[in-house]
Amino acid sequence: MSTKTPKGNAATGPSTIWGGRFAAGPSSLMEDINASIGFDKRLYAHDIAGSKAHARMLAAQGIISQDDATAIVDGLASIEAEIENGTFEFSAALEDIHMNVENRLAELIGEAAGRLHTARSRNDQVATDLRLWLRDAMDGLDAGVQGLQETLIGIAEAHSGTVMPGYTHLQAAQPVTLGHHMLAYVEMFGRDRGRLADARTRMNESPLGSAALAGTSFPIDRDATAAALGFDGVTRNSLDAVSDRDFAVEFLAAGSLLAVHLSRMAEEIVLWSSGQFGFVKISDSFSSGSSIMPQKRNPDAAELVRGKSGRVIGALNSLLVQLKGLPLAYGKDMQEDKEPVFDAADTLAICVAAMNGMLAEATFDAARMKDAAGHGFTTATDLADWLVRVPGLPFRQAHHVTGQLVKLAEDKDCGLEDLSLADMQAVEAAITDDVFSVLGLDESVASRTSAGGTAPENVKKAAAQARKRCL
Repeated sequence: MSTKTPKGNAATGPSTIWGGRFAAGPSSLMEDINASIGFDKRLYAHDIAGSKAHARMLAAQGIISQDDATAIVDGLASIEAEIENGTFEFSAALEDIHMNVENRLAELIGEAAGRLHTARSRNDQVATDLRLWLRDAMDGLDAGVQGLQETLIGIAEAHSGTVMPGYTHLQAAQPVTLGHHMLAYVEMFGRDRGRLADARTRMNESPLGSAALAGTSFPIDRDATAAALGFDGVTRNSLDAVSDRDFAVEFLAAGSLLAVHLSRMAEEIVLWSSGQFGFVKISDSFSSGSSIMPQKRNPDAAELVRGKSGRVIGALNSLLVQLKGLPLAYGKDMQEDKEPVFDAADTLAICVAAMNGMLAEATFDAARMKDAAGHGFTTATDLADWLVRVPGLPFRQAHHVTGQLVKLAEDKDCGLEDLSLADMQAVEAAITDDVFSVLGLDESVASRTSAGGTAPENVKKAAAQARKRCL
């Protein structure tokens, strides 16, 4: 596909788009700033689908002849084939995808092409096109996130009992399992899918037939075009229909949260794949080397996912700023809605795919994880809980006693489980040999059986439930 400007300066004659109101066309600079075909040509399939539905409706309502509608629909099918095989020539002088298609339709079928725009405007046309495009993009993104969830659930099932450190403040806090950790992201991505689904439901109303802003005097059937295009119904107010971009903002807002969740996971992959952690090895497919240091193995895919989250968040901010001062109904500012939406959708799709690919090929070092979980007195909470549960100390007292024992272990440069019973009883006489039953890592994670807890049996059940719920 190519983009061209017709020979000659557009300023030498009246615009073929705007009609008889203007004595001269725009300057070349105006043409450059005004044209959107460079990016909105991505809407071609949806623009053509909307035009076909509109033409068929016009004929069914007796507004145009059936012969004209047939010629229009056949001509549009030919244009779509030209675009898909790369022979269609886009013109910046024709501004946008709508006029490029209509101009080519006139070349193919003649006068009948001029009847297509009856009872509609580019305002309702583009609002319809963008909803149709975004609906497809959201469906594809949902499928991608679902695939990522499936990979995470598989890891959780394989590592339901793999012990690792759980962190707060990036300090080892309590032992958890890798499976439990992976399922945390399954929940995050599930909420992301829910937000996208909610946004899609609200978006799935047809603006077509709202015309420029006030509706039309022609006896159109908006319900017919809505049904033909797979919408749940029609928008209820023509002013709102052509000026609304809430659906795009909602997509970008939901997408921004998805990007944040992807970025958080990417950050953990960066940390875990470092020599200091050594929890995971990213495959060669998703790693890179250094131009000067031959030993380097960099988790570049994860870093790029982390970095690209800023693009999505920036797209949301961009569209919000564009909309914040606009009076009803349509303003040319709204032409700037598409590039951030397109870029965010592309960015999210590739980030989800990259994250899925990284995790699917990743290998986890269970021994290194378990060893790390044993450092930092991560079973201290288990000791405090035991002091409450067995001798019956109030939790605050148990917390204080445990802190004293941690300090003692630090002084002796050993773990809590390495302290002698005599050492412990010197701090709290009520401690018995039974305390050692809760100081092991496996025992610690196995004891966390509360709903949503990290116990391996919990993880197995949660993974099974997630597989049924999410996939």
